[in-house]
Amino acid sequence: MGDHLPEITNNSSENSDRITTHAQSIQPSKLSILLSILNFGPSLILLLLIAMLSLTSPYFLTPRNISNILAQTAVISVVAMGQQLVILTRGIDLSVGSNLALASVLGALSFHAGAPAALVIAVMIVSGAAVGAVNGGFYVFGRLPHPFIITLATLSIAKGLALQLAEGRAIPGMPPEISALGTDALGGLPGSVFVVLAVAAAFFVVTRTMVWGRWIYAVGGRPDAALRMGIPVSWVLVSTYVVSGTCAGIGAVILAGRTDAGSPLFGNLLELDTIAAVIIGGASFLGGRGHLGNALIGALMIGVIRNALNLLNVNIFFQLIVIGVVIVIAVEGDVLRNRLEGRVRVLQAGKQS
Repeated sequence: MGDHLPEITNNSSENSDRITTHAQSIQPSKLSILLSILNFGPSLILLLLIAMLSLTSPYFLTPRNISNILAQTAVISVVAMGQQLVILTRGIDLSVGSNLALASVLGALSFHAGAPAALVIAVMIVSGAAVGAVNGGFYVFGRLPHPFIITLATLSIAKGLALQLAEGRAIPGMPPEISALGTDALGGLPGSVFVVLAVAAAFFVVTRTMVWGRWIYAVGGRPDAALRMGIPVSWVLVSTYVVSGTCAGIGAVILAGRTDAGSPLFGNLLELDTIAAVIIGGASFLGGRGHLGNALIGALMIGVIRNALNLLNVNIFFQLIVIGVVIVIAVEGDVLRNRLEGRVRVLQAGKQS
């Protein structure tokens, strides 16, 4: 079967057009400075948020609240790292929330069937990877026009299976080793934080030191060129969905540990949170650009914003509006960054010629 290449899209708003037109009149050095600000913008915004909230609320920087933020964002952080690999290849995985729910239900059922902790963990992770393999396999070898279609289908299928197997209710009980992730702490940090760090370390090694990591960036950046270079584009695409599903399985382990249960209701809107975390963190929907820190910064930003609004007694419905506005700003920033990069490249080429 031939290699299946993702479609390339590059839509922008009229506001971005006007901003870019103005940017073209700016000197190259100023363009480079503006581009650097945009690249480091998410990190700067996160630091600014932390500074402002530490002055606004006396409870924000307390050890207990910081631990709470880290625990609440652990699942989003892990699953967002997998989502980022998919987005790097210009794809999307809408099934991660339902995938997590199904994995947690299968883990709870295996525990009640007498499985030891290691097997329960394996069941959840393998379940997540299997759904990811279905997503990637159908998208690539089924020659679907976009992964939105298959991941939307598996979102529904996985949710239905979870509800059917659990009979529509939560299944209490998890092995003590898993429950410890939600109850035990080391150095004041919840156990789930160390799972996030372990996953992040694995991702860093794979994407920065292995050829597979370079292939992902090549496929996302220039899929046609990647194919001509002999890169196995189809299998690279499939692998990113398998990894995304695996991260959903790991997220199920973390959430099951926090709640001491498996539930078909877990993971509601998790797909939106993870996509938001990746984009807010500074990655691009256009693929081929981004790093591990994007997902982690975005996840922390979402956690900090929600925690701050809770501390300030802001209506929970307003929180959804705030997150939505932040996503719009992040996407517009991505559009502007792409146009500025193009302008800088043109100016640099003009100087060299």
